[in-house]
Amino acid sequence: MARPVKLAFERQLIVARLDEILPTRQVTDQVKKTVKYRRIEQSIREIGVIEPLAVVRPTGGDRLMLLDGHIRHAVLLDLGETETRCLLARDDEGFTYNKRINRLATIQEHYMIVRAIERGVSEDKIARALNVDARSIRRRRTLLEGVCPEVVELLKDRSVNPVTFDVLKKMKPGRQVEVAELMLAAGNFTASYAKALLAATRQPDLARPERPKKVGGMTPEQMARMEREMASLNQDFKALEASYGEDVLHLVIASGYLARLIGNPEIERFLQSRHPEILIEFRAIITAASLDQTPAAGVV
Repeated sequence: MARPVKLAFERQLIVARLDEILPTRQVTDQVKKTVKYRRIEQSIREIGVIEPLAVVRPTGGDRLMLLDGHIRHAVLLDLGETETRCLLARDDEGFTYNKRINRLATIQEHYMIVRAIERGVSEDKIARALNVDARSIRRRRTLLEGVCPEVVELLKDRSVNPVTFDVLKKMKPGRQVEVAELMLAAGNFTASYAKALLAATRQPDLARPERPKKVGGMTPEQMARMEREMASLNQDFKALEASYGEDVLHLVIASGYLARLIGNPEIERFLQSRHPEILIEFRAIITAASLDQTPAAGVV
């Protein structure tokens, strides 16, 4: 019979005095000078604490130990607050629940801003809450205009530089998908990488092919060379993709045959005494094939 899942936190929030909450790490003056700290401070000034602090009451202790929310705790103290709402953990697991979740992705943030505006929250109020310029909110509101749905689906859970979407808009939908796939393969979603891929994009693949490409710091000759190199790279990749499965199959068959061959003690002794260099190569082939076959080791 399955055991019931144990709740990590009490169902009801508690209101605790800030002076009875014991932080487990110090928020230094250097941290208080960061953009992240100022943004959280401005958000709390505008709309209060959205995410309660996570605390635990140690066995036999009178004070609460702070598990998560050290910056929010420091901001509340700096603002002269005396108490706040908290999530009371049932056990001190030695980690915070925030380490078990993903932060808001760029596209999710866009949807959140759009939804807030549709519900009547002004752009200025959102900007003050996030401690950013109102122009930044307007820019994020129109983030996906001109971006094809396939790219939105590919990047929906990724933290992408907003400028990257501006670069993608300069390409046709098919090229947008290619660039998004390249960024996913490289794990690189920066604007500089997107601009490099834009520089390597052929003129007919641009959203406005009649206009010459302009990428800061690059001459037309450099961009033309990147186009040629990218085209050559794509050809090599497609050729490799077409033959990869067959090549791996051949390697596995050859490796299996060689493993059986040198598994014969007499053949192994013969090769060791007469052709040691061939034996070394046979073993290298077997090792190379076995590196990619580990998950299927139990399959005969």
